[in-house]
Amino acid sequence: MDPQLTPQTLNSTSLFLAATTATTHSEQPPHSLSLTTVPSTVPRSKLIPNTRFLVDAFRHADTAFSVSYFLSHFHSDHYTGLSHSWSRGIVFCSATTASLLQRILGVPKRFLVPLPLCQPVEIDGAEVTLVDANHCPGAVQFLFKVPTKEEGKKFERYVHTGDFRFCNSMILEPAILDFVGCDAVFLDTTYCNPKFVFPSQEESVDYVVSVVERVISDCGGDGSGVLFLVATYVIGKEKILVELARRVKRKVHVDARKMEVLRVLGYGESGVFTEDSSESNIHVVGWNVLGETWPYFKPNFVRMKEIMIERGYSKVVGFVPTGWTYEVKGNTFAVRSKDSFEIHLVPYSEHSNYEELREYVKFLKPRGVVPTVGLDVEKSDSKHAEKMRKYFAGLVDETANKHEFLKGFHRATGDTDFLVEKDVNDGQKPGKNMEEGIKPSELDGEESTTPYVAASVPSSTGEPCTESVTLLTDEEKEKMIEELGNCLPAWVTRSQMLELISISGSNVVEAASNFYERETEFHKQAFSCQTSSVSKCSSLNDIDSPSKACLNSSSTTKNNDVFPSQDSTKLTILKHTVLSQASSAKRNKISGSKPNKKVKVKAKSQSQSSDPKQSTITKFFSKVLPVKPSVAQSDRSELMIGVSPKVENMLPDDVGNRYKDEIDQFMQIINGKESLKDHAITIIEKAKGDVNKALDIYYCNSGNLGEKEISVQAECKIDSSLEKNCVLHELKGIPDTTVKRIHVTLPLEKYNPKEHACWKDGQPAPYLHLARTFSLLEDEKGKIKATSMLCNTFRSLLALSPADVLPAVYLCTNKIAADHEKMSVRILNNDEYPGIIKGDVAQECRQTQRLLAPPTPLLIKDVFSALQKISLQTGHGSTSRKKDIIIRLMCSCREKEIKFLVRTLVRNLRIGAMLKTVLPALAQAVVMNSFPTVQQEGTAENLKEKFQVLSVEIVEAYNIIPNLDLIVPSLMNKGIDFSVSSLSMVPGIPIKPMLATYDGQRAQIHRLIDGSIRVFSRNGDESTSRFPDLIDIIKESCKPVASTFIIDAEVKKDIFYNKLLHFCTC
Repeated sequence: MDPQLTPQTLNSTSLFLAATTATTHSEQPPHSLSLTTVPSTVPRSKLIPNTRFLVDAFRHADTAFSVSYFLSHFHSDHYTGLSHSWSRGIVFCSATTASLLQRILGVPKRFLVPLPLCQPVEIDGAEVTLVDANHCPGAVQFLFKVPTKEEGKKFERYVHTGDFRFCNSMILEPAILDFVGCDAVFLDTTYCNPKFVFPSQEESVDYVVSVVERVISDCGGDGSGVLFLVATYVIGKEKILVELARRVKRKVHVDARKMEVLRVLGYGESGVFTEDSSESNIHVVGWNVLGETWPYFKPNFVRMKEIMIERGYSKVVGFVPTGWTYEVKGNTFAVRSKDSFEIHLVPYSEHSNYEELREYVKFLKPRGVVPTVGLDVEKSDSKHAEKMRKYFAGLVDETANKHEFLKGFHRATGDTDFLVEKDVNDGQKPGKNMEEGIKPSELDGEESTTPYVAASVPSSTGEPCTESVTLLTDEEKEKMIEELGNCLPAWVTRSQMLELISISGSNVVEAASNFYERETEFHKQAFSCQTSSVSKCSSLNDIDSPSKACLNSSSTTKNNDVFPSQDSTKLTILKHTVLSQASSAKRNKISGSKPNKKVKVKAKSQSQSSDPKQSTITKFFSKVLPVKPSVAQSDRSELMIGVSPKVENMLPDDVGNRYKDEIDQFMQIINGKESLKDHAITIIEKAKGDVNKALDIYYCNSGNLGEKEISVQAECKIDSSLEKNCVLHELKGIPDTTVKRIHVTLPLEKYNPKEHACWKDGQPAPYLHLARTFSLLEDEKGKIKATSMLCNTFRSLLALSPADVLPAVYLCTNKIAADHEKMSVRILNNDEYPGIIKGDVAQECRQTQRLLAPPTPLLIKDVFSALQKISLQTGHGSTSRKKDIIIRLMCSCREKEIKFLVRTLVRNLRIGAMLKTVLPALAQAVVMNSFPTVQQEGTAENLKEKFQVLSVEIVEAYNIIPNLDLIVPSLMNKGIDFSVSSLSMVPGIPIKPMLATYDGQRAQIHRLIDGSIRVFSRNGDESTSRFPDLIDIIKESCKPVASTFIIDAEVKKDIFYNKLLHFCTC
């Protein structure tokens, strides 16, 4: 097919069906072709994303999933799989390559579609352009423009280089210029290593010509006694041969096969090449004739001698032009010589060297690099591929990658329909300044006579905010604020988040990107706003309650409508930052995970600690709001709202003298100023001079400390009812880590199932609830106390998340299903690696660094579901799938969750709780929840009898029906009226045996409702397949009225005659 006649729009399916019809001589081709999903076995380095286009992947060809194949050039490592019998799809390539395929390999012409260079062609809806690859004749790079449904983006652009040698002309090619900033470049990484920096092709060609000319000159005459051998591939290195013939003015001898290739390339009638060996002493030989080139060059002088004698020469000079042989000794190329033989290793390569690869990537500035050559590069996550990608760090489009990275966090919040609304390179559009006044009554939906402070909030970037956000509904606004808050530090104020959303056109991902580009500026603005808010609070002399006015004006609640409306006055509330408890919970983890580390400090003068030149990282994450010295002492006391009256008695005059050194150390560590001195004295007094404990108090919540200890924070606090509305604290399912871990140890009558739980009503129960109980049970030796702790645990689940009770019972018993179902997740034997079995290694290795967005907390139902999914993984790749599930669970672990997650995976929970403990604890929890007034009356003594009765009933029920899926829901529904008589035996669920001894083989025979027979052993293991004769006997003996039954019997054995006797009832 003439490239000039190639249509501009092609359909590979239609072309393939037409070609197939021509093969089968059918009159009418089929109208369509059903294609399946491209399998995972196809290397991703050969598949263009969001298409069925496969490049140089003929070994993986299959018409079941693709008929669109692209060949970059005619080298065997790329066309392997093509032959004269090819019929698996259409091959798109250059005209030169198509001719070689047809003439050399005999590939049927009807399956070949040559494409023109530098001219876009639409194939299956995607635009494809071919450009020269500077590799071998016919070698091309493919430029793909693939349509995308992503909003604000018409195409995804991909560059597949095939094999190529970068040259300056490429950066001037208009077609390539259009692909600067492409989504990915599939790169020829043959020489992707800093050690491969060889010279240009021109320099290598000059070297070959100079050596030939020098040898001829040294031999005198025309040098006819010297044979020059040039090693080449079937196709390639033609530049050396043509230039050598031109400058030395001699023909080059080639064999018949090479000549056929040259004729296809247009050199047949040029007069440069000849098949007559006597016409020239410059001969072309095969690639490995002069020696092996990999992994290092090993000369074959024996073969050279044979050729010299065979062709009648006295000396042989060989050239091996390849980058693999690159060795520089001084300023000369490497030479191997022996007797009258020389082999010159010429670093002439048709692949790009390391620096050229970097230069090309720097020019294209893609969002990603996909290696196509190397060890395991067919696996996108291989170590070798990852190592090569690191060579291009800083050259790819980091801004676009950051944008995509943040988009992943956005998707993690549950919005799977997120679309990018702007291109990465779009600038921020200026808009109109947006200010609005809000009445105090609008803050919480109630009437309020409290005055409020109104002021305009300028943009931190100096640009006014856009007005486009006015089109958003209140629900959309709050949702965007919540999503953005997940990606930002806790100190970011609501007004800043609103500003970011405004200037980014309501695009959460772009808003997060804008924030991290100007993070320092926002940080300064946030804390300057805080301190100015405190000053403003103290200056409101015309208000009856200054502190209350300050709080109402500076608090941020979920219902604040700070987006402007058409009828409202253009003023805004100046807000005071409410720090989320989520961030302090992270600090709680960090300090609690490594309690034995000591703080090492060097004493410095007070002046150095009070006014440092550079803030420390602890200062950056500080949760304490410093009080300005200008604020009066009376105002300061009023600002400390929510602090217990005991705090005032904890500041004696002599504390500063008693713990002077400790206070100085503490102030230096937190980089505190003089305004924090009183607060520091208070904390040191609480810690009784222990600096480590004082730091815990300062950076963490009071949940880590004693039950009576109080956390002091010198900041304007709003009341707890408003604080619960903080955006970052409203995320569903996030456990409240400030709740004390030891609450479950309280007596039954003092434990409050709702207030003492670490989550709220209506939310799914976090796995942290169980992990904390397991941690306490691990050290508890008393059975009564352990039962009480489990009872309190189940009480919270019954009160707040009834749906999570059943999974929690399974996890407490280290099971995921009934015993007879044989579902297990054990991944390690108990006698191997005891440190791993205990979960101690996982706990110590748990990382506690702060994340851009907190991981999704583990939920009881999710852990249970994941464990069941692990147990179902079988067959090829099951180990990898199990590993992926476990890693996802571990990444979301908090506190000691990972420790008990590992123990659950190895089925060795080590908490001393078994079914005989867990079931009575659940029964007690049901009884306690049936009498909610017990807590108010302060005693549970009168319920002991009910505890015992219900505990006996549930244990007896489990012996008859050992299936928690049936017992637990029944117990929850019937409550204290639960009775074993309310349940009946279920055929198919083996009953626990009452006798421990037996004479023969135990058999529990079940006839199910569908008429099938199942046989179980004494341990509940199904052994139906072992007794086929028994199955037949049972079926023959069944009467019609006996639709279902359970028979417990033994297979009796006659020891004397050594034979099995007839079955008899025990």
